[in-house]
Amino acid sequence: MRPNLAGVMLAAFVTIPQLAVCGASTQSTAGNASAPASQSHSSIPSGLPPAPRGKSTVLGGAIREVDPVRDELTLHVFGGHPVKILFDARTQFYRNGKKTPLRDLGPESHASIQTVLDGTKIYALSIHALSQAPEGECQGQILSYDSAKGELQVATALSREPVKLHVAQGTPVVRTGQAAANGVSGPADLSSLVPGSLVSVQFASAGDGEGLANHISILAAPGSAAVFSGNISFLDLHANLLVITDPRDGKSYSISFDPARFPIAKELHQGTPVRVKASFDGTHYVADTIDVKKSATPQQGGD
Repeated sequence: MRPNLAGVMLAAFVTIPQLAVCGASTQSTAGNASAPASQSHSSIPSGLPPAPRGKSTVLGGAIREVDPVRDELTLHVFGGHPVKILFDARTQFYRNGKKTPLRDLGPESHASIQTVLDGTKIYALSIHALSQAPEGECQGQILSYDSAKGELQVATALSREPVKLHVAQGTPVVRTGQAAANGVSGPADLSSLVPGSLVSVQFASAGDGEGLANHISILAAPGSAAVFSGNISFLDLHANLLVITDPRDGKSYSISFDPARFPIAKELHQGTPVRVKASFDGTHYVADTIDVKKSATPQQGGD
């Protein structure tokens, strides 16, 4: 059974370790990627509301269909599946970095699309048609790895279908993320690609819509432990969920816990500074210990 990635949709207000996206980036789009998200109201066509806001994701692939009536296009993501994406007059269109009228949009062999969730739909903030295939990055959870075929399947948040990537012998594999924070960073090998692990995979187009992995980072593996420190930014005792935001880098982490196991739960509320030791069970982090940190009293002239 495929792991439940419904918690990924919490990314609308918090970034969690299970965050799974499949993206692509090129030098051609780097200078324009953030422009549409910060459009001034004067640049928006009359009669239309501001473009949807939120965390954006860049998807790379081939545009196979464009429906100007429904304002919808179909992007075949490299290494995976077709994705329906909405667009309208607010969407910016570029061809090799040059702004182009949206009416010229059609099927493209190589495209990079900056997207954002608009309710349950995926909306295009900007579309970049490219002469060369962009490299991509896929973040998600390993469903399977077939060493004989060299095939890696990764579950993502944007589709019910997994992303399939080819992995050649000798492909670099390293441990990063929470593994690095706990002193076990460094080289791994292909045998470390076990189901349930959270990974970030860099890949290139191998032709025919296939993706070829060229670097794999293991962010967390089943049974691995992690320590999270920060302030509680979200707490739901009925859903057995708390979210910790680390003030040092602004990153947030979703952690499951059973309030009945922790008498300290009655002291927890939004804003409480905590330190949580948790174990990754292959689906999410589960709290082993929860400690409330004592806030230092500010002193005049102190750091």
